[in-house]
Amino acid sequence: MAGVNQQEIADHLGLSKATVSRCFTNHAGISAVTRAKVFQLAAELGYTHLESRSKKAQKKAKRNPTNFSVLICTDTDEYFREDYESPGEQILAGVSEYAQLNNAQVDVHFIPPDVSGIDDPALRKIKGLKDRQSRGILLIYPFPSPIIDELSVRFPLISLIDQVQQHSIDCVDVDHFDGISTVVDHLVEQGHERIGFYTRAYPVDASWSFRRYSAFLEKMARLKLKVTQKDIIGIHPRAFSDVAKGIEEAAERTRQGVTAWVCAADHQAYDLINDFKKRGLKAPKDVSVTGFDGIQQPGATSSLTTIKIPFRSIGMTGAERLATRIRKRFGEKQHIYIAGDLREGKSVGPPRA
Repeated sequence: MAGVNQQEIADHLGLSKATVSRCFTNHAGISAVTRAKVFQLAAELGYTHLESRSKKAQKKAKRNPTNFSVLICTDTDEYFREDYESPGEQILAGVSEYAQLNNAQVDVHFIPPDVSGIDDPALRKIKGLKDRQSRGILLIYPFPSPIIDELSVRFPLISLIDQVQQHSIDCVDVDHFDGISTVVDHLVEQGHERIGFYTRAYPVDASWSFRRYSAFLEKMARLKLKVTQKDIIGIHPRAFSDVAKGIEEAAERTRQGVTAWVCAADHQAYDLINDFKKRGLKAPKDVSVTGFDGIQQPGATSSLTTIKIPFRSIGMTGAERLATRIRKRFGEKQHIYIAGDLREGKSVGPPRA
């Protein structure tokens, strides 16, 4: 958008122009949340801050900008749900912050999960991909393998969610094992031994779900705690055709003796807690539930015990890694994993008598 200025950004966000200006100069009095919102909107509107550079540096930046695209594989309805925060939006805030601090130009595009190839209209219409103006690509959320294979030949490519079957591309992600290990230890400290694992199916295989499931099995084995196949919900061969059936099975397993559920994501944990309540099962009185993400559910009556992922750090680190990959197209591949932190909530307690 040509002609965008700081006043327009301030008006969009209901901030003063001075606050917006201080965001771009890294003023100590500006909160990280406000700075992230300003940087994200600036990236979406096409505004790049160049005031702090010399005229010579400004001309060079305008002549040779670092342009890259962000592709987000999700349904827009899912991404913009209002009942909880979107992890993708938080990741994008980190990407936008890096872009503003380094005068990079970022184009953001949503790709429907049913897109299966590079020739699909959803990808063909993206100008930066078509005319190669984008110098690199960041991927948010799992993509079908054929798309990754074709894009990786044409562009430097960084995934911000680990693509399980694509070890040839760079990746920045959370440390799944560390997070799952932490929540299992927390449940065991509370006295739980029979612990189940809950997830659900997605249009594109959720690599993060498989990673966390694998981490769960490894941790339980290390603790010498038995895992019953029927206490695993949402993973083959215990996958279910829809969410309601999976939750009903989890409720039945709870009645059969499961005292705690490790969920692969926060939104799954919130769904589980809310539906359990309709079935007469309350957390943590009747069953404990943990999540993984650290997102907030607006209006939630009780807080969730979860692993808080540093999404903004993942976004910034991924953008920085892409810049390095653009400079060194054929350098060594890297997988970078960033640990999250346990956030204790009210969804975990001792097992029922």
